[in-house]
Amino acid sequence: MSVDSVHVHKIWEEEELSKMIKSKEVPFPMISDGGGELGKVYGVYEENIGVDIRGRFIIDPDGVIQAMEVLTPPVGRKVSETIRQVQAFQHVRATKGAEACPAGWEPGDKTLNPGPALVGKVWKVWQPNE
Repeated sequence: MSVDSVHVHKIWEEEELSKMIKSKEVPFPMISDGGGELGKVYGVYEENIGVDIRGRFIIDPDGVIQAMEVLTPPVGRKVSETIRQVQAFQHVRATKGAEACPAGWEPGDKTLNPGPALVGKVWKVWQPNE
């Protein structure tokens, strides 16, 4: 989503994105936020310069923001980290919160079982350097 028009999005997809990804289609929806209305809702619209600051929001199926990251333009985001986080949130949701995904978790890695028995013992259960 950006304040750019759908026409600018199309040119960006044709001239930039299509050269950075293998797929022939944009792997995500692009939304034009011409007046910055959505950006205002999410707190990323810079009124004095009329742009949405770069941000990433992971929103669950219930419409709840589970994660967000806002960066200034000179620093890009890492798509693989976003995908990893989405997979972690999906895993936690699938287990109905019975499992938690520690930092750096990847699908198939060990998870944690949150609860009083884990307090003060995470280091014993989760050994990231093994």
